[in-house]
Amino acid sequence: MTGVDKTAAPNMLPALVVEQLPLLIRAMRKLPQMGQDDDAEGLAEELAGITAMVAEKFTNDRTAEGIGRALLLTVGVVSLGLEQEAAQAAAQDAAYDDLFDDEDDEEEEEEVDLAPDAAALVWLIEHGAEQAFQTGFRLVRDLAALPEDTLVSEYDNDPVYSARRMKDLLVDLCSAEPTENWTGWDRYRQELKQRKGVQAIVRAANWLRRHHSDGPVVDPDLNAEGVIAMAIIFAVEGGGRIVARAGQKEFERFVKSVRKNKPDFEAGWKQLLEKIPAQHQEIMVDRIATYRESCTVLQKIGTRAAMKTLLGEMENYAGSELDAEYP
Repeated sequence: MTGVDKTAAPNMLPALVVEQLPLLIRAMRKLPQMGQDDDAEGLAEELAGITAMVAEKFTNDRTAEGIGRALLLTVGVVSLGLEQEAAQAAAQDAAYDDLFDDEDDEEEEEEVDLAPDAAALVWLIEHGAEQAFQTGFRLVRDLAALPEDTLVSEYDNDPVYSARRMKDLLVDLCSAEPTENWTGWDRYRQELKQRKGVQAIVRAANWLRRHHSDGPVVDPDLNAEGVIAMAIIFAVEGGGRIVARAGQKEFERFVKSVRKNKPDFEAGWKQLLEKIPAQHQEIMVDRIATYRESCTVLQKIGTRAAMKTLLGEMENYAGSELDAEYP
């Protein structure tokens, strides 16, 4: 006889699995309740046309497999666009409510408030699947244009490489099985936040390069964290010089100067920050806080550490932005 396992922990309940199908599918499920037959036919024709276009441009319109993959992309891209439109509409509604907060209208507003799936369907019927697809496609295109890493090379701006990167990202985020849970919208937002953070670092590094004390540094390859490290470490010498790249001789001169003059590191960083534009201040302040606590170059520069040791430590921070060879 099969019974309940009495040895199991009393608080261990089965995990609740929340169904989160692509928003397009959830919206289409509302058609029998809200839409008319002509609405359903119109959306079906639109989605078929979009799928054919996706198959031609991104998969393969000559094979069943290619058309199948195009359908998955269509579902995902349209769902991504719908999620964005819904988020923007919610933000606009919240702003409107803040401006015109009338308690007498609360009950009426609650009566016309739609669930997200139903609201998405209303938007689809009013604006069309094509507009949702264009919105979703634009989100992926703009995301692909953001730097993925603080190590930037000339290939990142190559049109062929950029197109391949955009296609890979489109497939990764937007391949959505109509009958399975889809996390593309959540992953898109996470990726957007991460890449905007990287973009802020790259922009700060590029500003430092343009204002390098010995003239702008022109190089398609960029180690953004290395540039920032270089500027912060050299700033402790004082004088407000911006150093975005240096060679071995310049580094040795810097070490000797710091050991001889024993400058106030905090004063040097203050002078550096006074020259940094507001949009880059947060990045620089954050990195200064990190280097103040843990930078081995700055920890060892006042000791008897050998120049070769310090040079090796500096390479760990600056990477390719430090030319470790004599000319």
